[in-house]
Amino acid sequence: MNNEQNATSQRQNRTKAHLQQALIELIKEKGYHAVTVKDIVDYAAYNRSTFYIHYSDKIELAEDLLVSMLQGVETSVGKPHIPGHKVYTATLNAPSFNIVSYIYKNRDFFELINYDDTLPGLHTRFPQTILKIYQEQFIFETINNIPVNMDYFKRYTAYGFYGLLQNWIQDGFKVTQEEFIHEVIDLTKTHMYSFKYIGDHQ
Repeated sequence: MNNEQNATSQRQNRTKAHLQQALIELIKEKGYHAVTVKDIVDYAAYNRSTFYIHYSDKIELAEDLLVSMLQGVETSVGKPHIPGHKVYTATLNAPSFNIVSYIYKNRDFFELINYDDTLPGLHTRFPQTILKIYQEQFIFETINNIPVNMDYFKRYTAYGFYGLLQNWIQDGFKVTQEEFIHEVIDLTKTHMYSFKYIGDHQ
């Protein structure tokens, strides 16, 4: 990619980010269904033709925002782990939960779960993403190797973790990231002996 193409790509990404940020703020202000393309371009200080270069409508913008943020969740989880390396829960530390830092860093977006009239699909696809990560990227070992239905175990832990995240977000992130991760680690140690990160591709 030459410098000119690179500059164009960066400009396009910046424009998209501004339009996405405008949608986030407007959902909080008036609810997703009341937001119009005109509202979005006015808020972001663009004209309508600029909007239509990037998106065909509000629905496409909303979907692009949701997909990119949830992909970010998937990517963030793997960052601290070495594929194929076993981690014992007794040695877990804050960097192991990079997902928490990602959510806090993008809290503007994740606060949207506090709203009923919010980004379509957010309330179902956010927890489903965590479950997908557990199902596809990790091998878990129970305490004392107690035999369990591993599909149930992964659902139980994924939705439990989502419930804690949801509570943290709804509480306005009152508890610090460090405190939150510490509590999650303590809970993890009660039912999980170790895990192995296998990455996106086995």
